[in-house]
Amino acid sequence: MSLDPKLLSVLACPKDKGPLEYNQEQQLLVNERLGIAYRIDDGIPVLLIDEAEPYTPAN
Repeated sequence: MSLDPKLLSVLACPKDKGPLEYNQEQQLLVNERLGIAYRIDDGIPVLLIDEAEPYTPAN
């Protein structure tokens, strides 16, 4: 499932208020600055700081 580009353009990380990158393969919204990711459940981003997961980009 893909997220609407308009939605992606307005989403921000709740922790640092910066932009998020969409990882379509893993269905995550990623904040590489903080090394965290937010999951997407049934097409709905779960942007809760307590639900963020550690994230390390694959090389």
